[in-house]
Amino acid sequence: MQDARDALMVARTTDGKLVRRPLSPHLQVYKPQITSVLSILNRATGIALSAGTLLMTWWLAAAASSDHAYATVSYVMRSPLGLLVLFGWTLALWYHFCAGIRHLAWDAGVGYDLTATHRSGWAAVAATVVLTVLTWVAVAVVL
Repeated sequence: MQDARDALMVARTTDGKLVRRPLSPHLQVYKPQITSVLSILNRATGIALSAGTLLMTWWLAAAASSDHAYATVSYVMRSPLGLLVLFGWTLALWYHFCAGIRHLAWDAGVGYDLTATHRSGWAAVAATVVLTVLTWVAVAVVL
């Protein structure tokens, strides 16, 4: 008995000859492109923002509840690991923002050609780095 998957691999050419359809290449065959990497990054930053929002909710709830709870959250967020998490959250926030503007342009029908897509992708990455650094410089000045 033939496997159902094998049956799906068989096709006919236009002249009626039976041929075996090729398998799709796996991910390790593809060379990562700026468009695919930024698309995956946009989804990943959305997930990171969800986790970071839970952290911010913890901070707000602690600030509203008691001095001890706020001191605990403040201690965690000011630790090296906490600062690293906050830096990553800021980076994710700015990237998601910049990629969102890029998607709004696409929704308006602007920037679909390959050159514009690459240019807007690199612009989103550059804007993310600049905005993240500016945010942390502003925080350092205030503190």
